[in-house]
Amino acid sequence: MISKKIVLIGDFSTGKTSLIRRFVDNEFSDKYLTTIGVKISRKNVLLEDKEVQNIIWDIEGATESKPINKSYLLGSHGAIVVADISRKPTIDNLQKHIDSICKVSTKIPIFIALNKSDLLDENEAKEVLKNLNTTLKSSYHITLTSAKTSDGVEEIFKNLSILMVK
Repeated sequence: MISKKIVLIGDFSTGKTSLIRRFVDNEFSDKYLTTIGVKISRKNVLLEDKEVQNIIWDIEGATESKPINKSYLLGSHGAIVVADISRKPTIDNLQKHIDSICKVSTKIPIFIALNKSDLLDENEAKEVLKNLNTTLKSSYHITLTSAKTSDGVEEIFKNLSILMVK
């Protein structure tokens, strides 16, 4: 079995913990629980003839006054940067979070989860994607996700796992 470390980072209240709970336990709760420090979960994924143990680091949300602890990012094999699709400031901060990862873990696959997609209708979501920074659109895998409905959750983790083992 191959073990791979995945980090989830983003602003507070973007749904990082909810995405992990949906992926690992297939559960969702509307109750907001703030992550303090880091919480580590595991889930095995079968990819063709390989079993990958994803070791998923749920890193506390970042703010201007409290950036992400760089030591949490060390040794990462992949990352998911999470924004709340209904809150533009969290989308505006995506590049800042990506830069944090790239300073510590170079050349790892980075996916962007535009989470809480259930809060927007299809046209609103398309508008957000259309207005997304061109560099982000051309450089990173972007997935609309909803921990509540499970849309895109399995897909983003599985696609990241595939790239990490290549």
